[in-house]
Amino acid sequence: MKCDKKDLLLYAVTDRHWLNGRSLNEVVKESLDGGVTFVQLREKELDDENFLKEAKELQSLCGEYHVPFVINDNVDIAMKINADGVHVGQSDMEAGDVRSKLGPDKIIGVSAATVEQAVLAEKRGADYLGVGAVFPTGSKDDAVDVSHETLKAICEAVSIPVIAIGGISKKNIHELSGSGICGVAVISSIYAAGDIKKAAQELRTAAEDIADV
Repeated sequence: MKCDKKDLLLYAVTDRHWLNGRSLNEVVKESLDGGVTFVQLREKELDDENFLKEAKELQSLCGEYHVPFVINDNVDIAMKINADGVHVGQSDMEAGDVRSKLGPDKIIGVSAATVEQAVLAEKRGADYLGVGAVFPTGSKDDAVDVSHETLKAICEAVSIPVIAIGGISKKNIHELSGSGICGVAVISSIYAAGDIKKAAQELRTAAEDIADV
C-alpha cells in the first residue's frame, strides 16, 4: 500500500491518556466515523504483548474503514502484523533502514523540523513527512516549534506530501492555509474532545479548506 496524498488529510495519532475508561478501539472508531483518513498507533508505555494485541484490533478496525494504519516507532510490531507502515522520529531508526526491513510497498513517515531533515528523509525513502510542532503542544515534552515560514519552506523543498502536527485545533488550523501541507495530524483535538465524532467532523471540514491537494 503506497501513500496517497488524500489519505493524509486528517491524520489521527492515538493517545490512551484521554480514554476515560473507554477502550482505544471505541474512541478510534468514533474518530473514523467522524472522517479521520489515517491512523497512527502511538504507544510509549505498553508492553509488547498488549501493544501487539491492540495493534491487531486497530488494524482490523481501520481495514473496515479502508483507512491506512501505521505504527509509531515500533518496526518489529509493524512487521509482525503486516501494518501499512510505520512513522519514525529523528531519534528513531533512519528511513533507509526502515525501508530495508519493511520492503518497498510499506508507508514510511518521518518527523522533521528543518528543511535539511526533510530533504534527507525524502532522499532516504520517506513517503510523507510530519512537520512540527507548528503550535505549542502538551502532547510531546520535547516538541520543537516550527515556524510557519519553515513549514512552507519544507513543503517547497520536497516532492513528497507534508502534514503539519503539534497543537492544531479547529481554532488555529486556518493559520496553516497556504503553507503547502496536504493535511494535519492531531491527537488531543480529537481524542480529548467530549464528542470525538463531532470534533473529527469539524477538523475534517477545516482541513479540506486549507489542504493543498
